[in-house]
Amino acid sequence: MDHRDTAPDSWEQEDDVEATIDGQLESAFTTLNVNAKPFVPNVNAAEFVPGFALKTHSENPDCAVAVETISSMEVSESAESAALMENGDTELSAEEPWDQKEVEPNGDEPGGGSRCPPAATEDTAPEIMEEEEEAPVPKVPPPQPDAPKKEHINVVFIGHVDAGKSTIGGQIMYLTGMVDKRTLEKYEREAKEKNRETWYLSWALDTNQEERDKGKTVEVGRAYFETDKKHFTILDAPGHKSFVPNMIGGASQADLAVLVISARKGEFETGFEKGGQTREHAMLAKTAGVKHLIVLVNKMDDPTVNWSLERYEECREKLVPFLKKVGFNPKKDIHFMPCSGLTGANLKEPTDMCSWYTGLPFIPHLDSLPTLNRSSDGPVRLPIVDKYKDMGTVILGKLESGSIAKAQQLVMMPNRHVVEVLSLLSDDVETEDAGPGENLKLRLKGIEEEEILPGFILCNAENLCHSGRMFDAQIVIIEHKSIICPGYNAVLHIHTCIEEVQITAFICLVDKKTGEKIKPRPRFVKQDQVCIARLRTAGTICLETFKDFPQMGRFTLRDEGKTIAIGKVLKLVAERD
Repeated sequence: MDHRDTAPDSWEQEDDVEATIDGQLESAFTTLNVNAKPFVPNVNAAEFVPGFALKTHSENPDCAVAVETISSMEVSESAESAALMENGDTELSAEEPWDQKEVEPNGDEPGGGSRCPPAATEDTAPEIMEEEEEAPVPKVPPPQPDAPKKEHINVVFIGHVDAGKSTIGGQIMYLTGMVDKRTLEKYEREAKEKNRETWYLSWALDTNQEERDKGKTVEVGRAYFETDKKHFTILDAPGHKSFVPNMIGGASQADLAVLVISARKGEFETGFEKGGQTREHAMLAKTAGVKHLIVLVNKMDDPTVNWSLERYEECREKLVPFLKKVGFNPKKDIHFMPCSGLTGANLKEPTDMCSWYTGLPFIPHLDSLPTLNRSSDGPVRLPIVDKYKDMGTVILGKLESGSIAKAQQLVMMPNRHVVEVLSLLSDDVETEDAGPGENLKLRLKGIEEEEILPGFILCNAENLCHSGRMFDAQIVIIEHKSIICPGYNAVLHIHTCIEEVQITAFICLVDKKTGEKIKPRPRFVKQDQVCIARLRTAGTICLETFKDFPQMGRFTLRDEGKTIAIGKVLKLVAERD
């Protein structure tokens, strides 16, 4: 019997056995060369074949040939897959790269057995490939180091429900390579199963299941695309009247608005008549500070329209007087163009169907727009749109002025929390610093997610933004059935903040044409009148005067699902104790 299987007579005896083993190990270690060169693998070396396999090869020449052909096939296949991956035309191939690919040892023979694979493995290989192909690999756009260097423009898509805003957004993402063909084919299959074949492009932006089921955008969808000169963020606003507050939040972040209208018979009229969102959205975009408007006349490929110039001109003639009334200059600020969101006609390339339109298609037109002048030297102002928890507190928002860098100390107003910027993402690309106009995701240290609300402002400590509850403002009453008296309550939308507000007093009426103050202390105001009033909010909010900082001094008042008034902040009033 082996002495290791039995208990020793004494523990001293056991120690002696260990001592002899230690001695053997020491002698073995002394022969090691500790100064040897580090091992560098040679990737071009011939494939290693064990000695026992060599014997079998010499005995079985057919098997040896098979091994050589298989190894050469592996090398050629891996070379092909590497070439495909470099070109970027395909998704990740189902084959594994060369450094992981080995011929599996035969399970019947312990220790590997013969290297000559039986025919069965060739049958199982396609099955393995099929299994691997089933798991889709999500396409992540490559992080582009020059993304923040290009001019950053935020584009909001607005318009009546079902005008085709999300479909145009999805089509632009496909045409600029932000969504691959395979993903769109998957969306198309899923949409067909739900009998919603024409909705598949909008699913690139409507990621929520509820939005997909009903075909209506609820939240403001976000995506981005790049052209040769500029970097664009798409903000896909909801068109339904129930979600106008979300649309206002999206428009407040935009530099440029795209008003999508449907040329289909009956649809344009519904959106444009009183109560339609084409009118309301155009007005809200102007109030939110959007200076330039592109009007996309969509669904021109519809059988009721068929790229008709008469229908295009009809839509244009009805819209221009209204947009002029809202405050847009038809010669400088508005540009009309026909398109089809579903087919992509006139979005990137000009179409033969529309020979009467001589201007640039949509994406080249965006690229040719003059650059916006923004001041990066101003104070830091970042109104918060959204917040969530992800390995810390993450906030989203558009940097209105100033610049932010990693590890910078900032102050969250109005609670005056001092926070530190841990990381900074501009459209999902991590950067060290960011300038005005960029849509940012910031991970913050020093504040909990519960302590932040949309509408809070991130500022630098040297120049804090103003906060308070009382202010004087000039208001234009747009739509209200009866008169408005002091004590009237409404919902205030100012930058990204939504707060309940009360009109406490009317100071005077203002003449619409001359802008002069006419009637002091009016008892009430009615539709189409302009007045200066004192307002008090339910809670403390961040705001600035329109003269000092226009982006944080414009607001809208809404009540019962309608936009009642638009206005600008003239003066901040300190509250008496």
